[in-house]
Amino acid sequence: MRDASRLILARALRGFVDGAVSVVLPAYLLALGLDAFQVGAVATSTLVGSALLTLVVGLLGARFAPRRVLLLACALMAGTGLGFAGDVSVFLPTEQALLAEGEDVRARIATFARYNVGGALFGAIGSLAAGLPQLAVTHFGVESSAALRVVFLSYGAMAVPLLLLYGGLGPTAHVSHASAGRAPLARSRSVVLKLTALFSLDSFGGGFAVQSLLALWLHQRFALSLAELGTFFFAASTLSAFSQFLSARLAARFGMIETMVFTHLPANAFLVAAAFMPSAPLALGCLLVRGALSQMDVPARQSYVMSVVPPEERAAAASVTNVPRSLASGAAPLLAGALLQRSSFGWPLVCAGVLKIAYDLLLLWQFRRVRAPL
Repeated sequence: MRDASRLILARALRGFVDGAVSVVLPAYLLALGLDAFQVGAVATSTLVGSALLTLVVGLLGARFAPRRVLLLACALMAGTGLGFAGDVSVFLPTEQALLAEGEDVRARIATFARYNVGGALFGAIGSLAAGLPQLAVTHFGVESSAALRVVFLSYGAMAVPLLLLYGGLGPTAHVSHASAGRAPLARSRSVVLKLTALFSLDSFGGGFAVQSLLALWLHQRFALSLAELGTFFFAASTLSAFSQFLSARLAARFGMIETMVFTHLPANAFLVAAAFMPSAPLALGCLLVRGALSQMDVPARQSYVMSVVPPEERAAAASVTNVPRSLASGAAPLLAGALLQRSSFGWPLVCAGVLKIAYDLLLLWQFRRVRAPL
């Protein structure tokens, strides 16, 4: 599918700059004189802003052609990159709805896996590239804040190739999915709201361990350098990326809900365990195992949402269920920053793991019998 290839490449390019920015961000803010609590506050503000944009798309985006929504998101990305980089998650629901077009469920899970792997793998490369500013400072005498600022400018410049990719999307992307006279979720409101509530809990927990704050904790607890952090996140993101290829096979054998829960539970247990590790190698080992398991649920989750709603409501469902991935996690970095301000112990990791385990168990209880066709 030609459009799928364009969307996967676009996701990969965004993943690269997102990966670099998420690692560089705490170092840049600390260099500006902010403390750990203030770093968390800044992360919260960007997540909340991103969530509000996604909510607007959920309520109004179906009235417009997906191609137009994506092009407007590119313009926004260029603007935010010039001032401050943040995750413009408005791309994700629109892309997911397009990826679900014309695919049976098994093929859809595999397509979502390639889409997520593209973002995660290039995000890993971006994390590794986060060490370049330090090299520029050390070997070329570049001023530190200027070297870090280049990363944010690069984020905004990435909007240009994305515009070219989205501009070449096929006829499906030029047509609005809205049904005349019908609310966006007229038939699937109940199931979407239940899933949204559960995803909110998962996202709130995940907000305690976003990559920027995890990088801050590792730096505080074990004095890891920016280059070491970049190398670690490259390895963790690579493991997370390629593990997603197993999702379609596991879902075909055990079911999508079972795949989501029984890969996510042990990942969260290792996240909690990392907080109690006495040395950097042990903590990093736990986090690497967590990385290898934590994203296997993603293609199954995305496909499950697309499968339990009618085709004409997929865009709205994708938008609404993606809102908590930014909004519910928006308050958590602020709390995590406050915890790290008081102690270098990994309380944010414990909070994240416990909340996400609760999500896993509730999801299994609520949706194990709500089967999507395979």
